[in-house]
Amino acid sequence: MVVLLQTKIRKVISLKRRKIWQQKRRKQRRERSEHSFFLLVKNFRRKSEVFYFCANIYPVVDPIKTGSLPDIFMSLFSKIFGDESSKFIKNTEKTVSEINALESEMLSLADEDFPKKTLEFKDRIAKGESLDSMLPEAFALVREAAKRNLKERHYDVQLVGGLALHRGKIAEMRTGEGKTLVAVLPAYLNALTGDGVHIVTVNDYLSRIGAVLMGQVYNFLGLSVSVINSQNVSYLYNSTHKEEDQERDKVGEFKIVYDFLKPCSRKEAYQADITYGTNHEYGFDYLRDNLAVSVNDLVQRGHNFAIVDEVDSILIDEARTPLIISSASGDSEDFYVKFYQIARQLKRDTDYEVDEKLKAISLTDTGITKAEKLLGVENIYTEKGIKYVHHLETAVKAQAIFERDRDYVVKDGEVVIVDPFTGRLQPGRRWSEGIHQAIEAKEGVKIEKETRSSGSITFQNYFRFYKKLSGMTGTAATSAEEFLKVYGLDVIVIPTNRPIVRLDDNDLIFQTEKGKFQAIAKKVKELNTKGTPVLIGTISIEKNELLSVYLKQEGVPHVILNAKNHEKEGEIIAQAGKRGAVTIATNMAGRGIDIKLGGNPIVKEEYGHRAT
Repeated sequence: MVVLLQTKIRKVISLKRRKIWQQKRRKQRRERSEHSFFLLVKNFRRKSEVFYFCANIYPVVDPIKTGSLPDIFMSLFSKIFGDESSKFIKNTEKTVSEINALESEMLSLADEDFPKKTLEFKDRIAKGESLDSMLPEAFALVREAAKRNLKERHYDVQLVGGLALHRGKIAEMRTGEGKTLVAVLPAYLNALTGDGVHIVTVNDYLSRIGAVLMGQVYNFLGLSVSVINSQNVSYLYNSTHKEEDQERDKVGEFKIVYDFLKPCSRKEAYQADITYGTNHEYGFDYLRDNLAVSVNDLVQRGHNFAIVDEVDSILIDEARTPLIISSASGDSEDFYVKFYQIARQLKRDTDYEVDEKLKAISLTDTGITKAEKLLGVENIYTEKGIKYVHHLETAVKAQAIFERDRDYVVKDGEVVIVDPFTGRLQPGRRWSEGIHQAIEAKEGVKIEKETRSSGSITFQNYFRFYKKLSGMTGTAATSAEEFLKVYGLDVIVIPTNRPIVRLDDNDLIFQTEKGKFQAIAKKVKELNTKGTPVLIGTISIEKNELLSVYLKQEGVPHVILNAKNHEKEGEIIAQAGKRGAVTIATNMAGRGIDIKLGGNPIVKEEYGHRAT
């Protein structure tokens, strides 16, 4: 019996050893194979120009260390057989030619014929004709409508961008290539079904500007346009101010934008053919609809087609950001003040530790002992339970992690959140789990009731509801794999209409922030003397205002743009490209902002406030 057992044990050990040995041999063979591939490429460099070109993609890669051999093969195949973008662009050549061939026919149409053509398209759809079959005519019609109303004609590469969006792809278009104009093409075509099109922008300002500017084209074609903004404010495009079109095109739509917008209900806004709004507003309206108790209270009418501007910011950077609908509940005002006073007495690194990346804190044993002494309890965990621990940690977090003029501002006696992605104020939004109340106690303003979550959704999940989803940005290729895996969206890199002339310099690294700001101020003064317009980006309101001090010391006139003076955004952006203009901005002047060289011809008195 013992002998049999020993024999079995030996067999098991032998099998395990053999398995380990086989795995080791397979790994060695794989490594040798990978090295052989690179040696093969290296040897062929002198003999074959094609192989040299392919091998030069990854000239100094060690596949064993990086594990990037599959990526190398993909790059090789892309170079030899063509990538997805090249194939797509080649396949659209015929369609673009068909659109161009219809240009003379559209040119012969009278103005009153354009809405009639829209009705004709809708009738053909009702009879079973597909959108794809009407695409050349529809795109040609939109191009002519834009030319008559905006004095802008879609280039061929913009037609390709429109085709990419219509086919549910992401169009990567460089800055200044006219993404707003491109979106009109697929938006018009898909709105013909009567199911609505949602154009998603990164902020309220851009949604209003987009609707007012492109509303001329949609209205000319016989379609309705609306805007949804924060705080439940909605508008319909008002076409009764046609006599002001010339003024709008001359001095900039920012000056008279509200003259073209008529207030309406949220439901009316969603009934429009094309709706402009931010990702936050679409998401919150969906959540509110889910909490509605009556069908009559629903505002959205479905999720047909969405065109997402700055799509990488919304679908990648903010993908997991939760939108939360909350209802009031919680403890008294004195409770939050009490814990804030305790948090003030705790010292960082001694009483608590901070994880900046996770925005979290953890109390040390010393900190817990000190808090228990201040509260007058022997054991905070057993005597007061998790409630006191939660409020203590929340108060410390408000003190140590959340900074004024970076994460929030205090305006009119209220704590208003600053969006970390756009740099804009988010009035009406509140942090949950007692964070907002702890910050209100910290700032000495009125403490509102704590809220409890009633419903939530992430942007990633919300945008999956759309039957067709597409997007535009200048920086999508780097996230192409994620777009494909998460959303099933291909990225198409659209060629530029003209060669890129922008120069990108190397980064300058400084030992101290003071040294950096002094160098910036001197460089800006030098450029300002030459009359070169300068835009300076800062990460927060605090840094924005600090840099302003350095520029004042150098005697450089400049304008500040941040969440505190957001109401002047249109005017400041309009003049940022003017000769000699210096603008310091947070990321409010980042995505989606179009700064025109030369600025807009408005009188100096109307141009906000210059810091001197």
